[in-house]
Amino acid sequence: MKIRIFALLCAMPLMAADPAGFVVWTQTDFKGIEKKLAAKVDGAHFASQQLEKFGNHYTMLAHRQGDGSAELHETEADLLVIESGTAKLIVGGKIVNPKTSALHEIRGSLISGGTEKSLSAGDIVHIPARTAHQLLVSGGQFTYFVMKVSGQ
Repeated sequence: MKIRIFALLCAMPLMAADPAGFVVWTQTDFKGIEKKLAAKVDGAHFASQQLEKFGNHYTMLAHRQGDGSAELHETEADLLVIESGTAKLIVGGKIVNPKTSALHEIRGSLISGGTEKSLSAGDIVHIPARTAHQLLVSGGQFTYFVMKVSGQ
């Protein structure tokens, strides 16, 4: 009996809970969220769901069924992991008709003088703070994981 209790006590650290802030999102998780987002797409051809917040960064899954507006985040960098679909990313240059849409957020109709990059599933993109960018989705659907890092 004492040996069994001792063995159980020794095994308990192996059954400990995950550390605070640790998360695993599976492909199955994302496919389920993507399906829900596709059903919620608004007039801007966009829907997103925040996943978790961690100190100076947070995560979300975003889904587009059309072009996004030009945008610039003054204090946040974006890290994108493309889950499905294809899109063109216009990065750099200047936002045409810029307007402040929220604190430290600028939106506009398009980008002048940017560089075009083709994106597809598996690609990973880092967009520094204060960098104009715009996703263009010509037909189809485009889903991507986003990590927004503040304090940039």
